[in-house]
Amino acid sequence: MPAVPGSVYSHGQGPSCFDRMKMGFGIGFCVGMASGALFGGFSALRYGLRGRELINNVGKVMLQGGGTFGTFMAIGTGIRC
Repeated sequence: MPAVPGSVYSHGQGPSCFDRMKMGFGIGFCVGMASGALFGGFSALRYGLRGRELINNVGKVMLQGGGTFGTFMAIGTGIRC
C-alpha cells in the first residue's frame, strides 16, 4: 500500500519503538478490558452480586485485566523493536 501524502510516516520512516509500545499497550488494554467484562461479569453474577456491587466489581476486574494485558503487550512489542 503506498504511503498517504502528508502523513506522519511519509518520509520512509515508520513509527518509533515507543510509538509501537504505546499502540501495543492500547490494543492490549482494550482486549483485557473486554475479557475482564466477560469473565468478571459472569463470575460476579455467579457470586450473586447485584446493583452497585456488580458494577464496582466488574469495573475493577476490567481495569485490572486491561492494565495487566496492556503491560504485557507493551513489553512484548518493546522486545520486538
